Amino acid sequence: MRTKPTCPALLPARIRLLYPLLFLLVLLLGGCEGSDTQRQSYKDTQAFFPSEYVAPTSFVEALENPSPWVDSVFNTLTPDERIAQLMIVEAFSNKGPKYEADVMRLIQKYKIGGIIFFQGGPVRQAKLTNRYQAASKVPLLISMDAETGVGMRLDSTVQYPFQQMLGAIEDNGLIYRMGEEVAEEFKRLGMHVNFAPVADINNNSANPIIGYRAFGENRLDVTAKCLAYMRGMQSHGIIATAKHFPGHGDTDIDSHYDLPVINHKRHRLDSLELYPFKELVEHGVGGIMVAHMHIPHLDATQNLPSTLSKPIVSGLLKQQLNFKGLIFTDAMVMKGVTKYFPPGEAEARALMAGNDVLERMNSVPKAIQAIKEAIARGELKQADIDRRCKRMLAAKQWVGLDKYKPIELHNLYQDLNPAVADSTNQALAEAALTLLRNRHRVVPVRQRRKDRIATVSIGARQPTIFQREVKKYARHTTDFVLSRKADEKEVRKLKRQLRRFDIVLVSMYGPSINPSNKLGYSEEATEFVRELASSDKSIITFFDNAYTLAQFEGIHKARGLLLAYQPQAQAQRAAAQLLFGRLPARGILPVTVNKHFRYGDGISKDKPLLAGL
Repeated sequence: MRTKPTCPALLPARIRLLYPLLFLLVLLLGGCEGSDTQRQSYKDTQAFFPSEYVAPTSFVEALENPSPWVDSVFNTLTPDERIAQLMIVEAFSNKGPKYEADVMRLIQKYKIGGIIFFQGGPVRQAKLTNRYQAASKVPLLISMDAETGVGMRLDSTVQYPFQQMLGAIEDNGLIYRMGEEVAEEFKRLGMHVNFAPVADINNNSANPIIGYRAFGENRLDVTAKCLAYMRGMQSHGIIATAKHFPGHGDTDIDSHYDLPVINHKRHRLDSLELYPFKELVEHGVGGIMVAHMHIPHLDATQNLPSTLSKPIVSGLLKQQLNFKGLIFTDAMVMKGVTKYFPPGEAEARALMAGNDVLERMNSVPKAIQAIKEAIARGELKQADIDRRCKRMLAAKQWVGLDKYKPIELHNLYQDLNPAVADSTNQALAEAALTLLRNRHRVVPVRQRRKDRIATVSIGARQPTIFQREVKKYARHTTDFVLSRKADEKEVRKLKRQLRRFDIVLVSMYGPSINPSNKLGYSEEATEFVRELASSDKSIITFFDNAYTLAQFEGIHKARGLLLAYQPQAQAQRAAAQLLFGRLPARGILPVTVNKHFRYGDGISKDKPLLAGL
């Protein structure tokens, strides 16, 4: 039996004095690199270091000041494993045992540093995470590309609005609250890094990949909302990662399929695209993701993506902006990088450029081999790999992986669907509603005793939540549904039916629960929308991407036009409430759609439109 110390209060101080000797002992036991002793699990070294680590509030501070735990784990890793720690591979929880075994092989054979989860379900993902973590030599850093929360990727979980809808909201405190809740859901699923917020300023309405994923086109608005979202997540221990540096908003090419070219000069980039990133760096954002774009005024090397550019990653981001957090590449499987650089070479060049972490590679073994060859040629230094490996380990300790515990599966579904999430989504939807037209004060709807109201949902397959909600405030309504692909016969029949109604409440939807770049309405359905907009008895509510308003000629003539941005249940309920005067109109348009709908438009009222409410 161990004898108790005569002076317990002095013991921690004594142990701390022994740290240097204990650390030297670990090194001596490790011997030369590659020995069996050095390849022991990091868990075998934990006994040397009492658990006194207190995570700094600042993530960047944790990276800059590695702890004894970081050093102890680092010294169990071979040179190849230190390279692999800088790699995050993709994983799905809906692809079956063979796919899961392939991921497990990468974890066990190469000792990769982390995983980015995509589609699947929460319980399946949690079980997989527990299995992967149990098999990993060093705890895995688990990430997700979840701009709208885990519901963006997983079924049976909460999805919050896309950033365009949030861009319409003037109260950034609501976005901070959303960031807090997203962080709690991440932690409940054993995840540590969210590749969000999108810090791109979307000032190109033809942008096929950013668009509604951005907060808008105004640099101050985008920055303020990015800061709110980032702070909400990081205040709860999740690493926020701003993307896509140095700004992916002004392009009409999707870097998943080709290499976009940004031809703006440096002064324009400084004043617009780079502005949110500068502010996020200044205020402690933990991570930044670098985009695959060619920017000749920053690096003129032909066909070189920004991800592989030393002047952009090391020169601009690290030295000029003084970013000291983790630098992640965008997915290394995207055509924006693979079009001109083969697997392996691309990853080596990305590290040479100054990135810390490689995300989603075509081939882990090819990447490791190419990086080793770059070290042998002197293009990379082992010391740089080691430094980045320690930063990765420091990040793992900051998120609590030095005290890793498996995910508790009990009550997982309930914990990921809290009542507070629905109330937050409702508050966000209500604050975002943007009233673009209200001629002759047609809103709020005032139903006279003999007025007959029709509701028409275009793009729906059955009566919608909006239509059901309207029935709570109108004495009697008749519901109609029209397909996006409606033909002339269907449209003609509906027009005939609508003649007997005094008020027509039109709701318009795209093909998905998420916003769309193209709504895909037939010519007949599009022409019907134009006629409805010209009618004195129609009020139109639009439940999709603001930019797609431009697909409907004449919609600006509508007597009443309300923009709700997405077809979320909360947005549909809120829209009906606003139309009948139960809610104020507070949202502003975060982007310019065309000459009829410009940034900042919105008929705002600080109280419900119906007097007395």
